[in-house]
Amino acid sequence: METEASHMLEAALEQMDDIIAGSKAAAVEFSNSMYDLSSPISACPLQVVQLAEDLKLALELQPSPEERDSLRAQLPTETAQALIDWLQNGTVSNYETYQERLLRLEGDKESLVLQVSVLTDQVEAQGEKIRDLESSLEEHRLKLVSTEEMLQQELMSRTSLESEKLDLMDELSSLKLKLVIKNVFCFVFQQDLLQEVKHLKSKVEELEGEKSQYERKLRATKVHFVYCFHSGVPESLFNHACFSSNQIRDLKIPFSKWSTEQVCEWLEDIGLGQYSILGRHWVSSGQTLLSATPQDLEKEMAMKNPLHRKKLQLAVKAFSSKQPEQSAELDHIWVNRWLDDIGLPQYKDQFNEGRVDGQMLQYLTVNDLLFLKVTSQLHHLSIKCAIHVLHVNKFNPNCLKRRPSNESQFTPSEVVQWSNHRVMEWLRSVDLAEYAPNLRGSGVHGGLIMLEPRFNSDTLAMLLNIPPQKTLLRRHLTTNFNSLVGPQAQQEKREYTGAAGYTPLNITAKVKPKKLGFSNLTHLRRRRPDESTDYVCPIESSSPQSEQSVGNGVQMRPYAGFRGLSPILDREHDHPREQVGLDDSTADPSP
Repeated sequence: METEASHMLEAALEQMDDIIAGSKAAAVEFSNSMYDLSSPISACPLQVVQLAEDLKLALELQPSPEERDSLRAQLPTETAQALIDWLQNGTVSNYETYQERLLRLEGDKESLVLQVSVLTDQVEAQGEKIRDLESSLEEHRLKLVSTEEMLQQELMSRTSLESEKLDLMDELSSLKLKLVIKNVFCFVFQQDLLQEVKHLKSKVEELEGEKSQYERKLRATKVHFVYCFHSGVPESLFNHACFSSNQIRDLKIPFSKWSTEQVCEWLEDIGLGQYSILGRHWVSSGQTLLSATPQDLEKEMAMKNPLHRKKLQLAVKAFSSKQPEQSAELDHIWVNRWLDDIGLPQYKDQFNEGRVDGQMLQYLTVNDLLFLKVTSQLHHLSIKCAIHVLHVNKFNPNCLKRRPSNESQFTPSEVVQWSNHRVMEWLRSVDLAEYAPNLRGSGVHGGLIMLEPRFNSDTLAMLLNIPPQKTLLRRHLTTNFNSLVGPQAQQEKREYTGAAGYTPLNITAKVKPKKLGFSNLTHLRRRRPDESTDYVCPIESSSPQSEQSVGNGVQMRPYAGFRGLSPILDREHDHPREQVGLDDSTADPSP
């Protein structure tokens, strides 16, 4: 492009030079041979003549005067004046000489040269711009090529990603199908496992029942041997008895005459083996324990735990009693299983540490429960009702029903023996399965439902965490609860609720030690905490033969006549309590 512009400028300059040179030559020749018609320049006048003839002919061909006037008006004035002067005077008025024209043409040449130089500079600048644009264009072309390559790579990668996506979707579909199949298999396998677990549980319960029977028979045999020796049965009936420590002791010898080694072995048998080392240094014979006071046990054998002292004294007392108590057949291991049955497994560690057995349950006091860290009023009620059921059933270890029976109907006398798990099974049978797990650790069992007059459907709804706004669900629970307890227990609960001074059962209330006045300080000095007679379940209140008259003159059945921790019934029959009480005035409403 730059080369073409240069050629064009060169051609223009050459043409200008030719024009100037031609003008000079024509002026010289015209001045020398102006009147020489034979010269080559004479051809020019002929042309003038011819042109004049042509003009005449053209004017003649215009017949209309208007057209002639119009044509004349179009003719420049100078031309018309020159023609008139030439025709009239024979001369043409030339306003400039050839010298002036030459000067004018040279000035035009200089201006043209200046314009050419300016144009050359502009062409060079444009050339620079063109070169810059060409380099920029080349860069953009390179960028375009690289961008196209990147786009091509991106398209290829996108295509590969889409293919991978399709493969992954296919794999996901297959995995979902496999997951559904696995879920079905897991569900079937879970159902099979549940059935097998239920079957194994039933077998374990049967084996535990058989084991309990064997243990009960073994303990009964031991107690029977002791009783026969004390009552003077002939020696020919038996010769010896075998203890669990595999040490053979002659049961003919009274406990007061047992040797130190025999007493220490016996401590091992009842679960107090940790005191046998100090016992060997202090106990000289069985009489030492028979005559020992709680203070002696604490001082000489370092028996700081009041429950251990109580257990030892009750066990020693059983040797001197003429008729053995059936509660002595239940050891502390059975008590741990019993806590599971009544829905209080959270206290198993405390009861096991205190070595609480069946005989201690029979003489369990409120102080003992507080020492075992049982502070909930509802849990006190649960343990009290459960002990009452044991009393009525003569401490039969298998009196509680853990599984549903084959019969679809059940009586209140059966419901009172339901365990916590059996109550949960009943909730599942009345379409309340989602709330059944809330009863774990609540202490709710059949004895509490039937024997505590303040325990009603509202109490059960609160323990199940059924919101008050679910009125239909609570009404459904109330209907099934009334059907469960029966019309007589329902009437008794209603009458107790309507009695004067009734206070609803607070499931979050706490049991606190009773504040002692100055008048009770003398009793406190005379009696130690482990000597309290403030029993959780008094023996006279749980006797099957005793019937009690409660508020409004209602006569209760042995089960229904159980005295709960309610203030009305407790104030009617309780003796003064020296240490602690379950009066509602001391209950802490905080959870």
